[in-house]
Order: sequence, then C-alpha cells, then structure tokens
Amino acid sequence: MKRLLLALLLSISSACALAANAEAALTRQVNTFVDAWHDDAAQARMAYFDKIAADGVYIGTDKTELWHKDAFKTWANKYFERKSAWAFKAVKRNVYTSGDGKIVWFDELLDTQMGPCQASGVLRRTAKGFEIEHYQLSMAVPNEVGKSVTELISQHEKVAATK
Repeated sequence: MKRLLLALLLSISSACALAANAEAALTRQVNTFVDAWHDDAAQARMAYFDKIAADGVYIGTDKTELWHKDAFKTWANKYFERKSAWAFKAVKRNVYTSGDGKIVWFDELLDTQMGPCQASGVLRRTAKGFEIEHYQLSMAVPNEVGKSVTELISQHEKVAATK
C-alpha cells in the first residue's frame, strides 16, 4: 500500500512538473511572439500586420480607434513609412491560456512614447503559430491625476460637440 501511495504521489508530482514546464514554455513563446510584434512596429516593419488575424481587432487609446485589421493597416501606413512607427516595450506581462492551449490572452504594462500604458490581447494558436485576434491599448492614468484628465476630456468633448 505504501508503495502504491508513493507511486501515486510521484506520478502526480511528475504531472504537475510537466504542466508547469508546458506553461513556462507557452509563456516564453507568447513573450517572444508579442515582443517581436512590438519590435516590428519599433522598426516600422510591415510584418507587424502579418501577425494580426484577418478578422483581428486593434483598439487604440482614442475613443475613435477601433479598427479591424485592414482599416488599422490603412490608418497606420503613414507611421510605417518612417524609421519607427511606435515603440512599446513590455515592462511586465501576464499570460493565460485556455485548457487546450489554442486561445491565449495576456495583459501587459508597457513603456511607450506616451508614457506608461497598459494593454491586453487575445492570441489564437494556428498551424503557423500565433495570430492576434484582439489587442486593446490604454494609457495608464495615475489615480491622483484622474480627475484632471477627466476634466480635460470633458472640455475637449464640449468643444468637439460644437464643431
């Protein structure tokens, strides 16, 4: 009985170790993919758009910035004609996955030209690798200045409404 119990415990321990290794490997793959995607933008490489699913969505920081892939590419083209479109560097990223590993989502804290930003994304694993289904970027506004930012937005909206 003791041998059976020991064998069962070793089996469970091995299974947990394998699962942890698989999770760590997936996290490394996701980090490599998303970091390369950000680097494509930093180097103004059009490969950036190849990493977005055909039906992928990108949501930017402005309330008007909700694009499907082709519209996003059209809007961003002027930025990709420069040496660098934009530069996002992940400071921290958390990775989560569906049970079958086909859907992965993440959140990240970014260092950007706009200051600190936060983003979240959804990736789908395909036969060719990952593709971005959904990405949402937001400026990380400190709570202490939130009221001032809210007032600025309100003033902007009032002026915009009169145009």
